[in-house]
Amino acid sequence: MTGEVIAGRYDLEERVGSGGMSTVYRAHDAMLERKVALKILHQRFGDDEEYVERFRREARAVAQLAHPNIVTVIDRGEEAGRQFIVFEYVDGDDLKQFIDKAGPLPIDQVVELGREIAAALAFAHERGIVHRDVKPQNVLLSDGRAKVTDFGIARSLDVERGVTQAGTVLGTSNYIAPEQASGQPIGDRSDVYSFGVVLFELLTGTVPFEGESFVAVALQHINEPAPSVLERRPDTPPRLARLVDAMLEKDHNARPSMDEVAGELGAVDALEAGDRTVVVPRRQAPRRGRRRSPWPLVLAALGLLVLVGAAAGLLLPDEDQKSAAGPKEVSIEALGTVDPKGDGEHDSEVPNATDGNGETYWTTSRYSFPAGGFGKEGVGLRLDASRPPSALVVESETAGFTAEVRSGDQVLAPARRAGTRTTFELPEGLDATNLLLWITNRGDNGAVRINEVRAR
Repeated sequence: MTGEVIAGRYDLEERVGSGGMSTVYRAHDAMLERKVALKILHQRFGDDEEYVERFRREARAVAQLAHPNIVTVIDRGEEAGRQFIVFEYVDGDDLKQFIDKAGPLPIDQVVELGREIAAALAFAHERGIVHRDVKPQNVLLSDGRAKVTDFGIARSLDVERGVTQAGTVLGTSNYIAPEQASGQPIGDRSDVYSFGVVLFELLTGTVPFEGESFVAVALQHINEPAPSVLERRPDTPPRLARLVDAMLEKDHNARPSMDEVAGELGAVDALEAGDRTVVVPRRQAPRRGRRRSPWPLVLAALGLLVLVGAAAGLLLPDEDQKSAAGPKEVSIEALGTVDPKGDGEHDSEVPNATDGNGETYWTTSRYSFPAGGFGKEGVGLRLDASRPPSALVVESETAGFTAEVRSGDQVLAPARRAGTRTTFELPEGLDATNLLLWITNRGDNGAVRINEVRAR
């Protein structure tokens, strides 16, 4: 169709792309004297009312989305039975072309592009629009700025009977969410999963799953746990790696919202990309295993010191030996949860918090209250120690939450902001063994995960 004039004003200059439903041309708008992008529905679909209605719906949906990181719709129409939509023209590569040329991107560039894409999709979700085909090919780059395009298979969240029949799979297999791949109902969290794959690719240069066919890749998205970003890109900031892990959860209810993703990307400090803070990986059954304890190395070092001291005749007196031995482990067991005004906080996962395996965890429910709140005074994990401990050591992959240690109505360790490994010192002479890890604020996390609690 190059050289044709559409609607008496759009001169088709060059074909710039083609997909399953339509072809995109760079065109000259003779009326306004500017370049535009014109998308024309393939002729073979012109007599199919379902495809035509989906195409029209794209224009109506995207026309609602006035955002600096979303490609603007200028016009739509029909000529000689051919449906078309006119967009602003973005003169630049799409993100897939950029990745193919550049490979894995610098962390700060991943974070910046990620913020812009997340902001665009969050804006669409707030207005009830799900993209349904989030992938690098649908992100255009204009002077370094990301602009999301091609809501060609978008659907309003509040539509009860969409044009697409139940069970129809739409999307690109490398980026498709598990529920979308299996033909189940999808929502905004499906876009979160696909965007998680995009972030994974920006960081590593590869997608999590590859295969020889659409079905082979789709089945991996449904059944296989996603590989860890840190395994393929060790310099990824821990906070960013945890975010991508959460976005690639199989259960759509366990994923953050796009608004939460945008907020978390905004909180990632790219300047800390070299920070090698130890991260407790999220639970993934195929890689589950007991973490190697540091105590054998510590004990070996202490034994060597004792031998050296004995050879020099410098062994400590008995009382000094007792004080030099350091704190000892106290056995502890997680018994349940405390959930005011609720019906439990994943009570079946409670044993994971004290099973000695840092790859498993107990998690609170996911909340979206502002300022990290729960909409109530807090939630807690009930613990029982074999004897009164002097401290609790809490490991978590969701650093940033605030917690304190209680026994009954007594606060034993005051509230503090927790990191990946936090020690709560308890009062001397404590006679309590029934303890409560009381979480009052989840910080920037949608849910708080406790990977391991130890007592000493």
